[in-house]
Amino acid sequence: MATTLQHWKNGAVYEGTSGRFSDVTNPATGEVTAQLALANEADVDAVVAAAAAAFPAWRDTSLAKRTQVLFAFRELLNARKEELAAIITAEHGKVLSDAYGEVSRGQEVVEFACGMPHLIKGAFTENASTKVDVHSIRQPLGVAGIISPFNFPAMVPMWFFPIAIAAGNTVVVKPSEKDPTSVLWIAELWQEAGLPDGVFNVLNGDKVAVDGLLAHPDVASISFVGSTPIAQYVYETGTRHGKRVQALGGAKNHMLVLPDADLDLAADQAVNAGYGSAGERCMAISAVVAVGGIGDELVTKIKERTVGLRTGDGTRGCDMGPLVTAAARDRVSGYIDAGEAAGATLVVDGRTVEPDADGEGFFVGPTLFDHVSTEMSIYTDEIFGPVLSVVRVDSYDEGVELINSNRYGNGVAIFTNDGGAARRFQNEVSVGMVGINVPVPVPMAYYSFGGWKASLFGDTHAHGVEGVHFFTRGKVITSRWLDPSHGGLNLGFPQNT
Repeated sequence: MATTLQHWKNGAVYEGTSGRFSDVTNPATGEVTAQLALANEADVDAVVAAAAAAFPAWRDTSLAKRTQVLFAFRELLNARKEELAAIITAEHGKVLSDAYGEVSRGQEVVEFACGMPHLIKGAFTENASTKVDVHSIRQPLGVAGIISPFNFPAMVPMWFFPIAIAAGNTVVVKPSEKDPTSVLWIAELWQEAGLPDGVFNVLNGDKVAVDGLLAHPDVASISFVGSTPIAQYVYETGTRHGKRVQALGGAKNHMLVLPDADLDLAADQAVNAGYGSAGERCMAISAVVAVGGIGDELVTKIKERTVGLRTGDGTRGCDMGPLVTAAARDRVSGYIDAGEAAGATLVVDGRTVEPDADGEGFFVGPTLFDHVSTEMSIYTDEIFGPVLSVVRVDSYDEGVELINSNRYGNGVAIFTNDGGAARRFQNEVSVGMVGINVPVPVPMAYYSFGGWKASLFGDTHAHGVEGVHFFTRGKVITSRWLDPSHGGLNLGFPQNT
């Protein structure tokens, strides 16, 4: 019998009232492994109410005590992250080493949040005016809603909730219904670390849960990662209801390869960044832009590496796992069909893969297209699968113009041995995260993560100092302690003297 997964409210499992459930599957085998309870409006109200009730006490808990809980959570996570990685592989499908890396990158944000006493401190000016002092403080918002995607079921929530909690907020996480167990596991880990009940809550569900969080009057902020159409919807709906919103959207990440680049390095990294996690990464490289006459040699090198990859069950030491669902597999296969029909050269066809797996998993093998043009759907759309397209251009300028003309601006990379070209590129490219000979330029936790253009709605990126500012709001206090003598009446506008 499949396990039944419920919500997490006020430090305990909460059985919702909707009576609606969805399947959770192992994408490597196609087996249904759990039934997930989907929230209704009453469940949204109940979980948010628990977070709202816990907020005053957590807000007033000292930074010293909050930090102790953060450190305890970090130690527990570090000791047990192999366990969390196995959960990710079982529900998402990515190989174990990739899942372990996801947890480690999320842990970096936990470690960053352990420094909250320094990050949140204000400023003080003595005698700004005669016997008048001014100081600033940053205070938590209240209940923070987090809506996370399926592709990083542990790391993406960890971009947000460690900072939110360390800053004094309470949290409601709505994980993807495709792979929710990671967040439920994290909820129990927080409890073991000593986090008070109600500070971290989990609301499982679909659009009903999302809309409930976006409209709920007791939810102060929304953090979202997902596709661009949904990110725009989340941003517009959340802000219309008076919430602070950061909504990270889709991507079409390019790798510009100049003629002077080390083509073996570029080919290695194109394969790593294009096919890692079956291409289900918002930072995946999906378009390789070959400059000048290097196209044939570069495509040959990428092909040599691609055909040697082993696709299959992520627990068997394979290079690449399955897509997350049957629908995802069928969508990616449809894009391969479309690319072939549009006239792109199909160099490696992932539709014919024979995976190392049992059962009926959701597999598409690594796929490589050459001679891709910018009007083809395999170039214009975010496929979110293991499909790598090579576009050929004549010059650096043409390559940059192509990248900057794309509606997305999440991540980009340049491969070159020319420092001048690299410096020019980082200045001229209209993309939020840039790699120089680094294909997946995900910043460290103390820098912000976020794209430009249709890859971000809102003006605040994830984690880093921007994350601290997102989960707090500023307050400025002007104070004067008067002498016993009365100052007298003065109805004029206050002036500094």
